[in-house]
Amino acid sequence: MRIVFVGTADFASPALAALERRHEIPLVVTQPDRPAGRKGRLREPPVKTKACELGLPVAQPDRINALDAVDQLAEAAPDVIVVAAYGQILKPDVFNIPPHGTINIHASILPAYRGAAPVRWAIVRGEETTGITTFLIDRGMDTGDILMSRALAIEPDETAGELEGRLADLGASVIVETLEGVADGTIVPRPQPDEGVSYAPILKRSDGRINWSTDASTTHDLVRGMSPWPGAWTSLGDERIKVHRSARTEIRKGSAKPGAIVLAETGRLLVACGSELLEILEVQREGRPKVDGAAFLNGLRETSRFG
Repeated sequence: MRIVFVGTADFASPALAALERRHEIPLVVTQPDRPAGRKGRLREPPVKTKACELGLPVAQPDRINALDAVDQLAEAAPDVIVVAAYGQILKPDVFNIPPHGTINIHASILPAYRGAAPVRWAIVRGEETTGITTFLIDRGMDTGDILMSRALAIEPDETAGELEGRLADLGASVIVETLEGVADGTIVPRPQPDEGVSYAPILKRSDGRINWSTDASTTHDLVRGMSPWPGAWTSLGDERIKVHRSARTEIRKGSAKPGAIVLAETGRLLVACGSELLEILEVQREGRPKVDGAAFLNGLRETSRFG
């Protein structure tokens, strides 16, 4: 098949590579290079990097729905457009171009977790399974007819970044199978069910703030779901502290107040939650590198309490 690939983030790169081995890709569309880091140097999107490695032509329109971008897509004459982690909403002038439609690779089992951050919200909300769905893009937010779905178990201590990497590989496999089924007519689009709809909106930094009064499992899921971005965080006095990795202990907190650092003599950074202690494995003070819990404890002048 002749495919125009539309994507930006790391999640999309395995799918692009898998499709390039089997199909003709006359054009890859990705977001423009953006300033990044403290110096604000331009950084190209991961999909652009992958496309250049594969020797594929790349377009980076500011707005994919603009007339000149639509004309460029139409001139590529795709049989199908494949979208993965692109970052802009496609309008009918775009998704109606190819005869086989525009197919999105989405990191959840739809209709659960429609929206921009399905991997993170699935972990934050304590889900044990997620997966990949390929579907036909329509006017709604991830509401189009389903082509394929495949589930994947979420590991108990897995971070969003780790899970997204596994889902990216699964997405590459599923989109290859999807296109094979579309081509030979064995896959028939089916409407999404009305039951089980949930949403995964864009995350804000404020979403990562830890409430130590909640139970340890909820806090642990927040830390996992917010890693690596936007990051779970708490405060120590006037200082913001990032919490990168944690572990359940199943140790009762006793009379310790939520947020209190307890049992420091063990050399483990143990913090009281609603009913149990949570161990903080990796933490970062403002303007400093990440350290393990023991190193953080050694840097404290006195036993403290997170706010």
